[in-house]
Amino acid sequence: MATSLFELLPSIPYGPPKRHHWGPITSTLNWCEEDYYLTEYCAEFVNTMTNLIFIYVSCYGIYTTLKEGHDRIFTVTFCGLLCVGVGSFLFHATLWYSMQLVDELSMLYTTLLVCWLASFSHNRSTTFATIFGFLCTLFAVAISLIYHHLGDPVFHQNAYAILTAGVLGHSFYIMETKLRKIDSAEVNRMWKMVSWGVGLFLTGFLLWSLDNIYCGRIKNWRHAVGLPWGVLAEGHGWWHLLTAVGAYYELVWGLYLRCCLQDRREEFKLDWPGYFSLPVVRKWREGERGREEARKLKKVQ
Repeated sequence: MATSLFELLPSIPYGPPKRHHWGPITSTLNWCEEDYYLTEYCAEFVNTMTNLIFIYVSCYGIYTTLKEGHDRIFTVTFCGLLCVGVGSFLFHATLWYSMQLVDELSMLYTTLLVCWLASFSHNRSTTFATIFGFLCTLFAVAISLIYHHLGDPVFHQNAYAILTAGVLGHSFYIMETKLRKIDSAEVNRMWKMVSWGVGLFLTGFLLWSLDNIYCGRIKNWRHAVGLPWGVLAEGHGWWHLLTAVGAYYELVWGLYLRCCLQDRREEFKLDWPGYFSLPVVRKWREGERGREEARKLKKVQ
């Protein structure tokens, strides 16, 4: 029924594969999107273009951290996220193994950077931070060599998932144990924001998993409805869109958590109007804090 409705709409059929401008496909992964069906200059068009959201949110994060004068580690972290987006863009455009490594390893390195400087080393001695950084570097080298030797994407995916869960779990614990007794309402707001980010991330993973499981059926549906409607069933493209925004939310939450732990809430505020806007941790503007306190007092009364 759904296919019949889409067939009533104007569409363009999927074309035959074009010439491979970038040469032979050397990656160990190839997603459910057909290769070179739209242009010879882009192997997977949707999977490539959806990485522009990674590039956008990363550049926006870099801009806001520099503008608002935040710790440089978060500027560097957003630069790491930018590398993920650029690496993934080049990987899906070329399907080269070298670009695959840039895409996948930059995800691990960025997470390790957050793990080292923004999470586990916060408020620790210089000696601890140095030793922990050395261990993170050894881990990065080891996991890179093992992954290159095995060539197994599942190894990379599991390593990334474990690292991400560790960083988030530690930060959740710090937020609850250090901030809950100070401002429970603000902690609830932070939970609301980071849960939305994690939810976007997991939704993207679900759509990507369905894309892998039902690839044959999905390809048949896409060819039945044609372009541009078939784009709606590109699960890996949805993974890019949702995880880019989800990762941005998580990084901004981590940035605000750092501000709270440093007792800098008199200087910075979390500006997050709603679910469909990008949050920003920015400095209080002139007279703004007084109005905010008055609003809270009125709400309590």
